[in-house]
Amino acid sequence: MKVGSEVLVSPARNVRGSVSLPGDKSISHRYAMLAAISEGYSRLENYSTGADCASTLACLRSLGVRWERKDKRDQDKDSPDNTIEVQGSGPHLAAPSQPLDCGNSGSTIRMLSGIVAGQTFSSEMAGDDSLSRRPMQRVIAPLAAMGAHIESQHGCPPLRIRGGTLKAIDYHLPVASAQVKTCLLFAGLFAAGETCITEPLRTRDHGEVALRAFGAQLHCQGSAVTIRGGQRLRGIEARVPGDLSSAAFFLCAAALFPGSHLTITNLLMNPTRARLLDILTQIGLRISVTQLAEAHGELAGTLQVEGGRLKGAVISGADTAALIDEIPVLAAIAPFTEQGIEVRDAKELRVKESDRIASIAINLRSMGAQLEEREDGLKIPGGQPLHGSAIDSFGDHRIAMAFSIAALRANGDTLIRGSECAAISYPAFFSALEGLVEH
Repeated sequence: MKVGSEVLVSPARNVRGSVSLPGDKSISHRYAMLAAISEGYSRLENYSTGADCASTLACLRSLGVRWERKDKRDQDKDSPDNTIEVQGSGPHLAAPSQPLDCGNSGSTIRMLSGIVAGQTFSSEMAGDDSLSRRPMQRVIAPLAAMGAHIESQHGCPPLRIRGGTLKAIDYHLPVASAQVKTCLLFAGLFAAGETCITEPLRTRDHGEVALRAFGAQLHCQGSAVTIRGGQRLRGIEARVPGDLSSAAFFLCAAALFPGSHLTITNLLMNPTRARLLDILTQIGLRISVTQLAEAHGELAGTLQVEGGRLKGAVISGADTAALIDEIPVLAAIAPFTEQGIEVRDAKELRVKESDRIASIAINLRSMGAQLEEREDGLKIPGGQPLHGSAIDSFGDHRIAMAFSIAALRANGDTLIRGSECAAISYPAFFSALEGLVEH
């Protein structure tokens, strides 16, 4: 039950039903940005409903890009909600008259900076208080090496970018980051020569897939991807698959109840993201995939899910990089597994919308769990009951949603404070969850 900025979550008996999710955030951001610098018209169906992806659209409008959201009444009855139509501006955007407001979206500021750096004007990229504390040196350093002039507040936003003619670089990412990789590939479109990006661990490849969908040629070899500057892009018509990171919450909810049965339609099945399904299967969730189809290089399918006995898992190395957004909800259900869940190599979680390692530890302890908090992860023993409590979201959408899932198996009601932050990625999350829960 939602009251203002708080949600009261009561224990559940089971999870059953079907859900179709808003478009994947990672793909929505990239499609919108590439549609903006393409030639011609793009139509993006099932675009993410989250505030972060709306921030990307607002920034593009400030850069002179014309787009509109199609009202459901203007569309075919079978069309998905939130269709965006974009008239591409080609590679040359317009100078903004005011700072680009990225809101709370690290994805927007990091990836769009690669495009802004290739423009012939100066611009400022800013955001809310949370975003203003997030480190941006990972994009500042390589973009500066390409010839952009960037000023910041000790490596944090706002970023003042003076763009211009960029030069290609051969860059090895010091830390695996799909956002930084995408930023530099976008910048590579505006650079003279071939830009090569090498990553230490394989990350999600939505940037590469999206670039190819819009007509760019890339060369991938091992952990390196190369893009040639000066390529022209063309608009596309696409339906964005359902967001897999949002699905993680419902999948983990189903995992908590042995008799659960859940269907998720049109869900993203990208192999660089599907590690989540492997881990959940390993833990004990029964998952089958049907109606698998590919569009513009991205796989989507329907998931049939049934709960079972939950074992445990160790998440480390490449798995941590692949599951970085899903770790909060996996950690939140860890006490209900038999062997517990251990998370290693996850220092990146310290600099998300909140310090997610600390946020998880504080809230699990508030619900009665014992655990070990480490600098780069957590060790959460299994076989622990949780009790209802007042939970702090710390203004972090994934923390708010993760602990609403843990609350389904807790003894007593759980109050999620600051629950409105769920709108960052999934405004309808709590109503969708309520529609699947049996009390």
